[in-house]
Amino acid sequence: MQSERARRRKGDCMSELRTPEVEDLLTVLSTLDDKDTIFQLLEDLFTIREIRETSQRLAVARQLDAGNSYAAIEKATGASATTIARVSKCLSYGSGGYNAALNILDDVRKQQ
Repeated sequence: MQSERARRRKGDCMSELRTPEVEDLLTVLSTLDDKDTIFQLLEDLFTIREIRETSQRLAVARQLDAGNSYAAIEKATGASATTIARVSKCLSYGSGGYNAALNILDDVRKQQ
C-alpha cells in the first residue's frame, strides 16, 4: 500500500502540474463533443506512438477491470508487463481517471 508520504508527494506533483496551460487544455477537452474534432486535436498534440500507447493503456485498464491475467492482457493488447503493472497501480491507487473512463465506456456500450 502507498505510504502517506508518497501520496502527499504525488499530490504535490499533480498540483504543480495544474498550470494555466494545463487548465486551458482541460477546458478544451471538456468542451469538445465531436469525436472527429477531438481526434484532430489528438493528432496535432501527440505523436502517433503517443496516441497508440495512451489508447493501449485504456485497453489494459478495461482488461484488468474484467479480471484478466497479465499474460492474457499482454497477449491481447501487446502491452508490456511494466505498462500493465503501472495501469493496475493507477486503478488501485490513482486519482480515479481510469475508473471514470471505464464507467463512460460501460455507459456508452449499454446505450448501443
